[in-house]
Amino acid sequence: MIANRFANNPILTKNSIKPSSESLVIECVLNPGVFYFENRIWLLIRVAERPIQKAGLVSFPIINAQGEVEILEYSVDDPKLDLSDARMVTYDGKTYLSTLSHLRLMCSNDGFQFYEPDHLPTKIFGCGELETFGIEDCRVSFFENQYHLTFTQVSENGVGVGMMTTKNWVDFERHGMIIPPHNKDCALFEEKIGGKYYCLHRPSGHGLGGNFIWLASSNNLSQWGNHQCLLKTREHAWDSARVGAGASPIKTNEGWLEIYHGADHDHRYGLGAFLLDLEDPSKVLARSTLPIMEPKAPYELTGFFGNVVFTNGHIVNGDNIHVYYGASDEVICEARLSITEILKTL
Repeated sequence: MIANRFANNPILTKNSIKPSSESLVIECVLNPGVFYFENRIWLLIRVAERPIQKAGLVSFPIINAQGEVEILEYSVDDPKLDLSDARMVTYDGKTYLSTLSHLRLMCSNDGFQFYEPDHLPTKIFGCGELETFGIEDCRVSFFENQYHLTFTQVSENGVGVGMMTTKNWVDFERHGMIIPPHNKDCALFEEKIGGKYYCLHRPSGHGLGGNFIWLASSNNLSQWGNHQCLLKTREHAWDSARVGAGASPIKTNEGWLEIYHGADHDHRYGLGAFLLDLEDPSKVLARSTLPIMEPKAPYELTGFFGNVVFTNGHIVNGDNIHVYYGASDEVICEARLSITEILKTL
């Protein structure tokens, strides 16, 4: 199956957005959460920033104990420094991120032309000891008359799932870490099933286990239990190394349809889909054999981290899924998929 990409992709680049501070530059724009609000389409984009790099030095930001952005700087010749992964900096055995991410709101009247509004606060930063390396890859779900934001909290303590809620995008209630490290890619179902809330999440296995998609349930959205391994990687396939949930599952007559990302051992990311039973989402009814979307366009093949298409946000309009996705960790794009056509491929 071929996704119908927007002809004018990418719709946003790092040059489309202003840095949060004059002392920082934007390295990446990635993986937006997507939602309707005020009769417009909104993106909640992950923006990754770092200081302007000086010759012979590498520098990167963290949020310190005082809640302020602090710049760490080291000589590139320092033998304690490891820069083998562009996304990370390891110094003297301690790992940091090369950039600091926050979330940025942008809106659109047509779903293609986006801008930062002037009547709402548009920046959401990490705070507290569990977000000193930033917050990332937010999914936005709407139910019970409010928006639920599930996102990745990153610090030297590990990577876990945080949640906050809002009704007006001005006032936010932070609920802390709802799933502890190492975990990410948390997507909430937008209605209860059998009186319980459900979510998809992705623990990261080391040694035994792997990077698989799990299911959990809750009575209150804060304490999650009844964890069940739902979807595993497949050797010698496009999703052989890791899999993770995208946005909230889509309710169809056939079941809950979830678009997920998968990566192989060469770190090439594509999108697939699977179908869950409507009344018992622990039952996987069907799954993609081949990806429904994979990196092919030039802006998907090269960039900060190339060969990547990654989504955690979409708008459903009848049979059409308008997928907003990050490509190569550097641009935001849009593509259209058909629910009917996806179901035929499973």
